[in-house]
Amino acid sequence: SAGSAHELGCNSLLKLPTSVFVLSGCAIIVRGQPRGGPPPERQINLSNIRAGAMARRAAQGQPDTKDTPDEPWAFQAREFLRKKLIGKEVCFTVEIKTALGREYGMVYLGKDTTGENIAESLVNEGLATVRREGIRGNNPEQARLCDLEDQAKSSKKGLWSEGGGTHTIRDLKYTIENPRNFVDSLHQKPINAIIEHVRDGSVVRALLLPDYYLVTVMLSGIKCPTFKREADGTETPEPFAAEAKFFTESRLLQRDVQIILESCPNQIILGTILHPNGNITELLLKEGFARCVDWSMAVYTQGAEKLRAAERSAKERKVRIWKDYVAPTANLDQKDRQFVAKVMQVVNADAMVVKLNSGEYKTIHLSSIRPPRIEGENKDKDKRFRPLYDIPYMFEAREFLRKKLIGKKVNVTVDYIRAATGPGEGTPAFPERTCATVTIGGINIAEALVSKGLATVIRYRQDDDQRSSHYDELLAAEARAIKNGKGLHSKKEVPIHRVADISGETQKAKQFLPFLQRAGRSEAVVEYVFSGSRLKLYMPKETCLITFLLAGIECPRSSRNLPGGMQVAEPFSDEAMLFTKELVLQREVEVEVESMDKAGNFIGWLHIEGVNLSVALVENALSKVHFTAERSAYYKTLVSAEEACRQRKEKIWANYEEKPVEEVVHLSEEKERVANYRPVYVTEITDNLHFYTQDVETGGQLESLMETMRAEIAAQPPVEGSYSARRGDYCIAKVSRVEKVESPAKVHVFYIDYGNREVVSSTRLAAIPPAFSIRTLPAQATEYTFAFIQVPQDEDARADVVDCVVRDIQNSQCLLNVEYSGATCPHVTIQFGDTKDDVGLGLVKEGLVMVDIRKEKHLQKMVTFYGYLFHYDFRADDADEFGYSR
Repeated sequence: SAGSAHELGCNSLLKLPTSVFVLSGCAIIVRGQPRGGPPPERQINLSNIRAGAMARRAAQGQPDTKDTPDEPWAFQAREFLRKKLIGKEVCFTVEIKTALGREYGMVYLGKDTTGENIAESLVNEGLATVRREGIRGNNPEQARLCDLEDQAKSSKKGLWSEGGGTHTIRDLKYTIENPRNFVDSLHQKPINAIIEHVRDGSVVRALLLPDYYLVTVMLSGIKCPTFKREADGTETPEPFAAEAKFFTESRLLQRDVQIILESCPNQIILGTILHPNGNITELLLKEGFARCVDWSMAVYTQGAEKLRAAERSAKERKVRIWKDYVAPTANLDQKDRQFVAKVMQVVNADAMVVKLNSGEYKTIHLSSIRPPRIEGENKDKDKRFRPLYDIPYMFEAREFLRKKLIGKKVNVTVDYIRAATGPGEGTPAFPERTCATVTIGGINIAEALVSKGLATVIRYRQDDDQRSSHYDELLAAEARAIKNGKGLHSKKEVPIHRVADISGETQKAKQFLPFLQRAGRSEAVVEYVFSGSRLKLYMPKETCLITFLLAGIECPRSSRNLPGGMQVAEPFSDEAMLFTKELVLQREVEVEVESMDKAGNFIGWLHIEGVNLSVALVENALSKVHFTAERSAYYKTLVSAEEACRQRKEKIWANYEEKPVEEVVHLSEEKERVANYRPVYVTEITDNLHFYTQDVETGGQLESLMETMRAEIAAQPPVEGSYSARRGDYCIAKVSRVEKVESPAKVHVFYIDYGNREVVSSTRLAAIPPAFSIRTLPAQATEYTFAFIQVPQDEDARADVVDCVVRDIQNSQCLLNVEYSGATCPHVTIQFGDTKDDVGLGLVKEGLVMVDIRKEKHLQKMVTFYGYLFHYDFRADDADEFGYSR
């Protein structure tokens, strides 16, 4: 019988050459054309000749067997055939087939028997001997073999040379004592090798030259389907395992190649096989015979991006192992996969809110990275745990993103959509996440974050395709950060951020207020926007958090929970909050603190890049001017902006109806200061120079009610400890209201009829009888403060003023006149009951306080008089001029 192995082209590794494998100097394996899979193999033993036996390793697990070395000239004979036949088309004839199925015949180089006779070439080179015992004299081919052998002997070629050929026996090394040192010593330089065996598509056995190390090499960065060995010893191929093996075999088996040994983790040698016609690693990926492997791709020296590109090509074409592949973003339109957006807020170290060109807001998570986190249960036990400041490097990561991205336009490429997950045992629920690669100026933000050690890279299962399109760059960045000891990988002590949150802490805010007032404009970062005019600020220099209210404006209120129920949002409150968010959220701003309210919130002006936020809200018809703005330098600007919006009837002014001019003129002409003094009894003076009074007219009613209530309580005393205090409740303890409950032993009460405060035990409190509620008689203590004067900011100076006022008017009857409204209580002038002298005016004369300048026209006489007394001595004629008695 006769046959041939047809060449399919061998100008590149992608085109399949003839598959011929040389077992020894007298035996080869040939394959025909593949049809729907790997073709069957056929071993041909050369007739009438014998070449030396190749070295064989001892059987594993059998200690009695030993390694068998090469016979002299055996390897040279094999190499002679390998170089002559591998990748070439051959023709063969079968002369004898034994009972065991072994076939003997002749092999010719080329398409027919006219080509070079391989057996004759071996004998002629002295690399094989002729089996003369089976020669028949009438066979010319056998006779020619004998003649060629005689010529080789006379020429002393090969086996017939002097010395016996011991120098041709290889010193084969089957094992390496320290493979990691061996690989490192080569410094990733290409070394010559011959591929001796292909275990599967990505694992080969290679003979390293010239030192004859026989090593198993796994291709870096990829993994092909394998053959699983069952318990009974049989092998079950995974899908496409046989095809992948044949793909590698037919292109590399017994080829001269160069191998770069790249790493040796866990005694496994990783490498890349280079052939003049191509790189088998990339070809396996491109043809869908392999998938990328993260753990070994990092050592691939030819560029991991090439492997990802090859794998991506196979996925897009859905070839072989990717035939059922569905891309993570397959259901997204192109405009949803890649877009440009503006970063509005950094939510976390791996998430941000962006604004699309359509105006829609979208939360984007950075693909394949994990922000800094804290292990253990400490965060759950500590109710004051603040992730941004208490998790190491979380603040640094947030700040890196904030400074880099806030307000900037970025390119977003969606990598995958992480489906929503429900809560499980020990795991929280997560909503659906859009994970993307975000770049600005060509810089991958996630990679920059990882390279600084401010985030780590997520490790995935090998079959998990939902990952960053630049996953290898992230791994490389993390490796650099670990090597350089950056951020989370540093061995130094972690940074500690001691940030004091004084939001709502009235006492702390009082101590901090003078400092901020003296500082003028202070730097701040807007951490949160509660509403259009209410913000939380981080003060970097002072390392504290404060609640800040915009001065000079009256912004629509947002909806909020109140003790009486939900407060409905006022019109345009959401628009105002969105406007403030877009303008200042997480931006660096400057603030001027002017004052503070009762709740410990600071009031003042906020500037960003030369824009006054209060003015900007008024200009955009999202806020009205508050009367307190009259004393500020921005009053004219605010009024002018408000008037323009009123004329255009924009937003909050949409339903504005302008009053007739005549009415306005009439009212302005009639409005004058009214001096209507009424008798009051001063019951309490506070530390901030406010005071509480009772009307003398209702004093009799209060006394009568108190006597009746004392009598009823004496007759039916309440059970001690039966009352549980809650904030805002009215109770009895000389008729008081609960302001704060620290514990049953510390209840803060405010006496609604006198204005003083006290901390008492709940055992001293009882529920107020219905007959004596505030509906029967309203709270009698009314809070006021002095008109036309400024309360000293210095604590010592303020204490002197308070002492003076307490000494003069506390627990005495005076005359009181309301001059104008204030942010927290009315501003009044108060006179001594007997002399009718102005108490505030006396403080000005003594130099204890300064005059507060008011711009209302009807108050100018009083302001001028107060100011006059502040600068000059008081004279009788001056008093007469301003309508005051001596």
